[in-house]
Amino acid sequence: MAQDSSNKNLVILGSSYGGISTAHYLLKHVVPKLPNKESYQVILVSTSSQAICRPACPRALISDHMFPKEKLFVSVPQQFEQYPNDTFRFIQGTATALDHADRHVTRKLDTMRLSSPLQGLNGDSESLRESWNTFRAALPNAKHIVIVGGGPTGVETAGELGEYLNGRAGWFSSKLENPKVPITLVTGAKILPVLRPAIVKKAEEFLAQVGVTVLKGSRVATVSPPDAGTESALTTNATVTLEDGKTFGADLYIPATGAAPNTRFVHESLLTDSGLVETNVFTLRVDKAGPRVYAVGDVGSHARPAVHNILNTVPTLCANIKRDLLIAEGMEESAVGTDRVFKEDTRETQLVPIGKSKGVGTAMGWQLPSLLVWLIKGRDYWLWTTGGLWSGNQWAKEA
Repeated sequence: MAQDSSNKNLVILGSSYGGISTAHYLLKHVVPKLPNKESYQVILVSTSSQAICRPACPRALISDHMFPKEKLFVSVPQQFEQYPNDTFRFIQGTATALDHADRHVTRKLDTMRLSSPLQGLNGDSESLRESWNTFRAALPNAKHIVIVGGGPTGVETAGELGEYLNGRAGWFSSKLENPKVPITLVTGAKILPVLRPAIVKKAEEFLAQVGVTVLKGSRVATVSPPDAGTESALTTNATVTLEDGKTFGADLYIPATGAAPNTRFVHESLLTDSGLVETNVFTLRVDKAGPRVYAVGDVGSHARPAVHNILNTVPTLCANIKRDLLIAEGMEESAVGTDRVFKEDTRETQLVPIGKSKGVGTAMGWQLPSLLVWLIKGRDYWLWTTGGLWSGNQWAKEA
């Protein structure tokens, strides 16, 4: 995607929380304040033409009746119809090459990398719906489910499936005896590593009440067939072998180790050892890439990947973009002020529903009771928040 000399393109790769929020913020609060604002166009590039409330996938994968479809999926282009046509452009595709020296991006229709096709958009929304339908057809015949990954996605998926298939133990029972479909959750260390031990213990108790057994400190050595749980073998029976030699079968195998950010198109000189884009933790610039290259969201190295961290970066990012663009237009640095500085909120914050009525978590270091976790997140997995975010109403005022 070479830059047209007659236009100044502000290119955003990805249309999830960070990408859509940044596009709205630029169109509302940055572009209108630039000299020659008519020459600027915000270009949003995404594999999918629809956005999804990805945290809701652990429950949504069970049935279409769990959430209203019109709220779970939204059309990205429609969210930007409020802006003049010449100020915004949506392009469906995935970035496959970034030339940060010559400043252009190459894209094609492609997919991102998710450990499981059940947990988000590997392509457009239709591929996700097809994966859900395939999984749902196999679910009634499952006798044992194995889920790998002790983060929120793995725990939430285990809790949702456990309660749906097995129900929940009674008030005075600490464990569901003889569950209809035993579920094994395998994690290399402990589950929910962000949370303190006492909260983790409570999460394990809630999981046990819906027929989930947690294997802590257990790493998977091999899975046979190797593509079990992926799109090509989503519901294939699998044999799971742990590093300690223990082997067991799974009628359904779900790798819930999260999404690997698509940074394959970024030059290795800009990446950390873990494959993230090396990002200035204060300004959100990618300093090694030269001027006016930035990173937010899961691809950046500046903060722990979490929705609240992503949303907190947007005002800082856009303020620094505006500053850089004004300087590029010829304004003196002294006239545009100093950089805005991002500061990650490192306080213990994570909410994890476990089934439809229970959950554990903290907010800004404060432990929350199960009822409050349900009230804030467990009712609909943040779906109550996404309408304003996708539409841009959340960014109506400049922060």
